[in-house]
Amino acid sequence: MTPAAPHDLVVTQATLDDWPMIAAWAAAEGWNPGVSDGPAFFAQDPEGFFLGRIDGEPVSAISVVNYGQEYAFLGCYLVRPDLRGHGHGLTTWKTALAHAGSRTVGLDGVVAQQDNYRQSGFELAHRTIRFTGIAPQGEAPRDVRPAGPGDLAALLAYDSVCYPADRPRFLTEWLTGPGHRAFVRHDGGRPTGYGVLRPGHDSLRIGPLFADTAEDARALFTALTAEAAGHEVAIDVPEPSQAGAALAEEAGFRASFETARMYTGPVRDHARHRVFGVTTLELG
Repeated sequence: MTPAAPHDLVVTQATLDDWPMIAAWAAAEGWNPGVSDGPAFFAQDPEGFFLGRIDGEPVSAISVVNYGQEYAFLGCYLVRPDLRGHGHGLTTWKTALAHAGSRTVGLDGVVAQQDNYRQSGFELAHRTIRFTGIAPQGEAPRDVRPAGPGDLAALLAYDSVCYPADRPRFLTEWLTGPGHRAFVRHDGGRPTGYGVLRPGHDSLRIGPLFADTAEDARALFTALTAEAAGHEVAIDVPEPSQAGAALAEEAGFRASFETARMYTGPVRDHARHRVFGVTTLELG
């Protein structure tokens, strides 16, 4: 049987109803997507998800999620294994990337695709290492507590300092999604960090873990792992954060996966030193 050519592929926007299939494809790749990520992802940019179909049958996927007028993030780049090598991925990529317009685009690229991303104009910012392990027993420090509705405004402001774009629609869903547990540390007047634990297909996930200092990050990490004690947990740590890697290693976690954070251009200045664990490899 002759494989379908790229011109037989029709790329259209995906909907939230398509998300379970996209997530299942990502899980089959070993990416361990969050079980309830979809509503938060689509809340940020409901027009930023795409499927390629041949004769109505989905064969490829990608997301290009816009944040404001200057920044977008590319993820969920997938082609069904039995139809790889025929140009369907590239056709899907080109169609979806137009959604970003003139924005700088970021991504977290798997090792096998990084050369292709360079050819498309992406440049390496840093590696990101996934650490995985069994969460140790512990207790949340007294100055770390579950985040509540009254924390939302302060956490939106805090997040905007740590991330290269404002993302209120995403974060409002992310903090309260099914199974998501958000914790905040305060100095009495303002947050000094926050973190989120959520269920994944293969293990629980921590992300983000944003904090003023390594001490704040350690307190939050202790609270998050205490919530997950005895269960497997994964956290994606940007390689420049030696303190983030140390937290994971001291808990007995081991490096299990890596990606490369890459950008097509400059991004808004943000507090990279506060990023001890990235939010998600799919939306940045």
